[in-house]
Amino acid sequence: MLQNTARLQSLIPVDFTGFIAVVKRDCATCRLIEPVLREMSERLNLLLYSQDAPAFPESIVNVRDDTELELSYRHEIEIVPTLIRCHAGAETDRLVGWQRDEWRSLTEMPALGGGLPVFSPGCGSKSVDPGMPDKLAFKFGDTPLQAQRIDLAAQQDEHELAFERGWSDGLPVVPPTEERVLKMLGGTTRSPTEIIGIIPPDNVPCTIEKVAINAVMAGCKPEYLPVVLAAVEAVCRDEFCMHGVLATTYFAGPIIIVNGPIRERIGMNWGNNVLGQGNRANSTIGRALQLVIRNVGGGRPGGVDRAALGQPGKLGFCIPEREHDSYWESLSVERGFSPGDSTVTLFAGGGVHPIADQKSRVPESLMLSLARSISTVHHPKIYGAADALLIISPEHMRVFREAGWGKARFRDELSKHLTIDGSDVLAGREGIAEGMPARFAEKRLNKFRSDGLLIVHAGGSAGMWSAIISGWAASGPNGSIPVTVPIKS
Repeated sequence: MLQNTARLQSLIPVDFTGFIAVVKRDCATCRLIEPVLREMSERLNLLLYSQDAPAFPESIVNVRDDTELELSYRHEIEIVPTLIRCHAGAETDRLVGWQRDEWRSLTEMPALGGGLPVFSPGCGSKSVDPGMPDKLAFKFGDTPLQAQRIDLAAQQDEHELAFERGWSDGLPVVPPTEERVLKMLGGTTRSPTEIIGIIPPDNVPCTIEKVAINAVMAGCKPEYLPVVLAAVEAVCRDEFCMHGVLATTYFAGPIIIVNGPIRERIGMNWGNNVLGQGNRANSTIGRALQLVIRNVGGGRPGGVDRAALGQPGKLGFCIPEREHDSYWESLSVERGFSPGDSTVTLFAGGGVHPIADQKSRVPESLMLSLARSISTVHHPKIYGAADALLIISPEHMRVFREAGWGKARFRDELSKHLTIDGSDVLAGREGIAEGMPARFAEKRLNKFRSDGLLIVHAGGSAGMWSAIISGWAASGPNGSIPVTVPIKS
């Protein structure tokens, strides 16, 4: 917990030696020990602080007012009554609740509390009431926030203000109050002032704090922040080429694929409706990334964002892989990480195209169905341009599992079915002007570059459906390639 040392010394003299007691009237134990506190105040150097009634206990003079809870916050009081012994301004011992023998030992008053019960538990401190820690951190902590403050008029609607100022992606955002941003920053150990990257297209330096602000606006929980930060790091990599992904007239936007233990820890959905609505983590992590690109980097539709049609996933697109019952190694393991690593992979993708096959029960048949569907990515006559993301459902994976096909064999067989003679897809063939240039007529062409097809396992356990998501038409080293980065705490 952050503390402001200068303010703390102004509350407790730096050379103070004696006892500090923190109580509240709304605590039965605090009321019970009023005679104890009165006796201590008469015989010891005691500073008594009351959280909810400046005059409580009434039988003691010079009770100090802690109704603002500043002392309770700075001394991390969780239970009242709390008794703290200090020497030269430093805490040496602490007791919580009423334990007669321990209070007697600490105060060296062997008859203290005679006639009272031996033990009585305390109550929760007002400083730890629901929502109060965040409010107190904002009010009394070493607030690290550097962002500009916006003052609202008394009758001004904070949600409408976000629309008016262009902070929104078209949907209402959560107002990023300082309390909410501080709470969000609690989701990471990284410094709020750390520069996480340069956000395209305006190439603006972005701090952890700025990411946290946009994560609040997106509706994230603090525990999602490390995933958002990893996605922001990935989007800043030159090889992902976010500026180009924005500027293209194609449908592409960043798609986040999450792997590793963090998926379960933050409650992501990898099952039914994995590509749809309803899960907070899935929905808000992708949105937070897009808001960072919009609000920090300046990537807005009609500006640098020149998509002719766009697609709903540009609001935010984030899914976890279904790893716990997968027959194949995960995407992140394929890309060089261990199964215990939490990662995000960023892919520049367009819309979702269903692949339906409810009849195939052998891998050869299902493979042909998948290959025919996948061959239409971007355009049936364009090869080696757009990458793609193939999402295999559990029921389709079962067909390959029961036949003993591993992921490597699946890839090899799929590649064979996606390789054709260039002469079959030349521009002008079959009355279609689109197609490959004449120089490819004598070549064998594969639909994808060597590492241009990503494969993940996701979806509900019932339903023989899979999906293919087309990548940006400018995929590859001269455009955008997928980027995988580890998630840091």
